[in-house]
Amino acid sequence: MKPFWDTTEPLLCDGSLGVLLQRRGLPPGERPETWNLTRPEVLKEIHRDYAQAGARVMSANTFGANRLHYPAGGAFALEDIIHAGIANARQPGCRVAMDVGSTGKLLEPLGTLPFEEAVDIFREVGALGAAAGADLFFVETMTDLPELKAAVLGLKEAAPGVPIFASFTLEENGRLLTGAAPAAVAVMLEGLGVAALGLNCCAGPGRIKQALPEILAVTHLPVIAQPNAGLPALVGGQTRFSLSPEDFAAQMMELLAMGAGILGGCCGTTPAHIKALALRCKGSKITSRVPLPHPVISSASRVLAFDGPVVIGERINPTGKPAFQKHLREGNWDYILDEAVTQERAGAQALDVNVGLPGIDEREIMLQAVTKIQRVTALPLQIDSANPAVLEAALRLYQGKALVNSVSGKEESMRAVFPLVQKYGGAVVALLLDEGGIPGSVEGRLAIAERIAERAAQFGLGPRDLLFDALTLTVSAAPASAAVTLETLARLRARGRYTALGVSNISFGLPRRELLNAAFFTLALQNGLCGAIINPKSPAMMGACRSFCLLNQLDPECGAYLEFCKNLPTEAAPAPSAAAVSAVVSTDPLFEAILQGREEAARRLAAQALQSEEPLEVIRKSVIPALDEAGRGFAKGTLFLPQLLQCAGAAKAALAPLQQKIAHRGGGAPAKGTIVLATVQGDIHDIGKNIAKTLLEAYEYEVIDLGKDVPPQAVAGAVAWHRAALCGLSALMTTAIPAMERTIRLLREQAPWCRVLVGGAVLTQAEAGRIGADAYCADAMEGVRTAQRLIAMQGA
Repeated sequence: MKPFWDTTEPLLCDGSLGVLLQRRGLPPGERPETWNLTRPEVLKEIHRDYAQAGARVMSANTFGANRLHYPAGGAFALEDIIHAGIANARQPGCRVAMDVGSTGKLLEPLGTLPFEEAVDIFREVGALGAAAGADLFFVETMTDLPELKAAVLGLKEAAPGVPIFASFTLEENGRLLTGAAPAAVAVMLEGLGVAALGLNCCAGPGRIKQALPEILAVTHLPVIAQPNAGLPALVGGQTRFSLSPEDFAAQMMELLAMGAGILGGCCGTTPAHIKALALRCKGSKITSRVPLPHPVISSASRVLAFDGPVVIGERINPTGKPAFQKHLREGNWDYILDEAVTQERAGAQALDVNVGLPGIDEREIMLQAVTKIQRVTALPLQIDSANPAVLEAALRLYQGKALVNSVSGKEESMRAVFPLVQKYGGAVVALLLDEGGIPGSVEGRLAIAERIAERAAQFGLGPRDLLFDALTLTVSAAPASAAVTLETLARLRARGRYTALGVSNISFGLPRRELLNAAFFTLALQNGLCGAIINPKSPAMMGACRSFCLLNQLDPECGAYLEFCKNLPTEAAPAPSAAAVSAVVSTDPLFEAILQGREEAARRLAAQALQSEEPLEVIRKSVIPALDEAGRGFAKGTLFLPQLLQCAGAAKAALAPLQQKIAHRGGGAPAKGTIVLATVQGDIHDIGKNIAKTLLEAYEYEVIDLGKDVPPQAVAGAVAWHRAALCGLSALMTTAIPAMERTIRLLREQAPWCRVLVGGAVLTQAEAGRIGADAYCADAMEGVRTAQRLIAMQGA
């Protein structure tokens, strides 16, 4: 899709709406989109001011316009809100973006909103925006990777010709709220075909500056930078931000020099900020970037570039594996997930996932496999199926940019697979065979490669999207085939193509297969193999890979080779995933299952433990230590929010049979304390609160969840009724801070024994102290630690 702007020059967007509407009288608790209909003159004035300041993209007042906030039959029709918002934003010489924000809910499995329901919500929004004349969609302030993907897919399906800008916001740890890494998000978004991507909000330009190099390194697309005007503070009942227009513009020029090209403002920025930026940008050019040549795939938290040998674990595949077939038919996910985590521990950098087996529902099992495997490993996945419907279902759900295995030179195959990759993103393994079978010559295979590349280009796929599989035949049946495969690899690399290979086919029917496999693997690497589909649990195969990398100066200071040798001669044994677990290794299977976030295994192992141990002893020995270890990993930055919540979910699953036995005996451990949680009046965001609830319940606290937009009196009444020891208050919007302060004041009057914890993106330690809170919690895990400390103090 051709850009509508000169991509060599900065494109200026507008700034904040919320703060400006607040200053013009928007009361706390009233949704700003309603002013599209009730106060259109105010919106038109603000957009006009931004246009006169130099902005060329106007974001309509539609950030929260979706059916969850404006249900059918309500006081305001969603269609009217969107049409009026886009009409109000129309200014001469400017493009109008339909601003698309979060639903405010976490998607499954971490939350309650199904992925396809989220896609449908955004599809509806996109259809209404396109009908109203939006020039582009601007998805912004996203904190959850699955929701971001759902938004882009829904908008694409509603209006395929409308460009999409997509931006997300980062926590203090430099990641999305749900743990995704900025580079991984950028790789996924580029694969999905957005027109531009980047960052907004982020507490100011400084945090964007820290993350920008990571994003610029993995994408060819124009990059967005729309930070806040620094940190907010409440002054005289009004929200004020720390950066003046001049300071803001100066810091934005640093982002332009780094390579960002679409510039604007988020919370706290005004037409004055955009005008200062426009004056600074006059005559400037965007810093050029060198395009990345090699294929890149990603998971939610990891980017994998094929810029050297990449090990793709082959063990999650029923072909030739009777034991795997048995467990797959029986639905034994423990066995399958063990294969995932042991391959990662053995050195795999990506995992092949194939569940094709006669007599099973391959589509449904593939969806389960992708979901469950992504919960226990951070490795990118290779989605492997001969069925295009299965490929599409998995690619739609996958969190990241997958490797797709496979397409071939057959026209039917290319016509089925390439549109899927164009829509969902991915790199494709291309098999060098066609309707005539596998050519016996190097020239025949190269001809198919060129034909595949030409056909892929018709779907917008280039060299970075293709890994050519030169095909490995059994050498005992075709003695000359190995030489053909190796020369094909070398010739492909000489032409600038990237390659993949299933290595172990070479030795079928021969004894001591590992010896031949390792030798052939080494030769393949020497001839340019990029993606090796092998068994990473084989010391001979991994030894060949580590040795090759060391000898070819791909292993600085021999680090990977020495680490590999340290674990010899024993084979890698089942162990927790490196992505979900700290370095602690335990012989307690229940501890490990909880730490890995495996609910089914945790429930089963807890029930087994009851055969020989008392329930309270199991909780003391396994459940709480696993939660504590996960908390330490989260604090150190080795484990992220999805894994933390999965661990909490597994702990709750383990507690179910334990608590059942305690209840059956008519006694046991009561809840550790009662905690009331609420998002304060005027704020409709409850993601952070819901995360805190999940963790607190895993630690056996009784949680009374009052929901969102809760008036002060309702909070105080609930605390008094339940005689709650603690109250946790959440706010994401700066306009809700006065309501939080009023709630705390009322709690002091009506429930003086209760200690108050506060959290949310707009809060700081200083602000929490100013409004009278007992503690500020930067994240949900800190909330658990603070709850433990405060309740212990009350009981002392």
